[in-house]
Amino acid sequence: MSTGDVLAVVELEDGAPSPLTGELIALARTIAEGRGGSAIAVCLGSGLADEIGADLVASGADQVHLVSHDLFEPYQADAWLPDLAALSAEVVPAAILIPHTVVGADLAPRLAFRLGTSVATGCVEADMNGDDIRFTRPCYGGVAREQISFRSAPAVATIKAKSFDPLPRDESRDGQISVRDPVVTSVQVRTRVVERDTERVVGVRLENANVIVAGGRGIGGPDGFAEAKELAEVLDGAVGASRVACDLGWCPPGYQIGLSGKTVAPELYFALGISGAGQHMAGCGNAKTIVAINTDEDADIFASARFGVVGDCREILPHLVEEMRKVKG
Repeated sequence: MSTGDVLAVVELEDGAPSPLTGELIALARTIAEGRGGSAIAVCLGSGLADEIGADLVASGADQVHLVSHDLFEPYQADAWLPDLAALSAEVVPAAILIPHTVVGADLAPRLAFRLGTSVATGCVEADMNGDDIRFTRPCYGGVAREQISFRSAPAVATIKAKSFDPLPRDESRDGQISVRDPVVTSVQVRTRVVERDTERVVGVRLENANVIVAGGRGIGGPDGFAEAKELAEVLDGAVGASRVACDLGWCPPGYQIGLSGKTVAPELYFALGISGAGQHMAGCGNAKTIVAINTDEDADIFASARFGVVGDCREILPHLVEEMRKVKG
C-alpha cells in the first residue's frame, strides 16, 4: 500500500536543478499535502554539490535524496533505474513526477514497467478525486484533453514545462537532506554513450523566455527567421517556430513549439505567419498575450490572440523591429 508521499525526479542543467524542477516540487507538495504525505526530491548525478540539496529544500521539498555516481552522467536508463526503483520500494510513494523532457520521456515508461505500474506522459494538469490522483494531458493533436487515473501505484507521470507555478523560494524552509549510497553497478549498465550531440543555446532559452517571436509557413523562409531573430533580440526574447517551419529546414528543430515540440508560457508571444493549428497551440496556449499576424483573416490563431493584424508578416516585421528599437531606445 502506498503512502501519501510524492517523489519528484530532478534533472540537472549545467550542474543545477532545471527550471522545471520548481514546478514538479510544487505539484508534489500539492498532491502530498492532500494525502498527508511529504514532497520528496531525488537527484542523481556525478559529484553532486552540497548546494543542490539546500536549493531543492528552498524550492519546497520536505526531503531530498542525493545519489552520486559517475554512471549517472550522461544519462543512461540502465544506470538510473536501479536506484530509482530502490528508493521507490523504500518510500512507497503515491506518485512519481518526472520532467517531460528527452530524458524523462525515456525514463518514465521504463521506470513504470520496472515498478509494475502505469505511466501518463505529457501531463499539464493534476487534481485529486478522493484518494485518486488524476492527470490531464492533451490528445488528438492538442484539440482535446483527456483525464487519466491509475488503478495501480505509484502513478508515474511526466510533467510538461510551464504547466504549474513553482513555489516562492524560501531559504529558511526546513527539510531533510540525505546522501545515499548508489546501488547501481557497472554490470547493470548494458549500453554505452558513444557520442552526444548537444544543441548550444545562445541567449535566452526558449522554455524560459518572457518574450517569444515564433514563425510559421507564412514567414516565408530563413530570411524571415533572421528578421524574427532581430525582433527577439530587441525584446530580450527567444525565437520559436511551428512544426512546418522546422520540417522545411528554415530553422533548427530545437525551435519547434507545440505538441511534438516544446511547451512555453511567455508573457508575450508573437505568432508570425502561424495558422494556429491545435498541435501548435498545445505548446503556446498558456502565453499571457498573443500577437498574431497572418494574411488569412479566418486563421484559427486569431481566436487565441489578444491582438491580431491581418497582413503579410514579411512586410510588417521590418517596421515592427524598427518601432521596437525606437521604444527600447
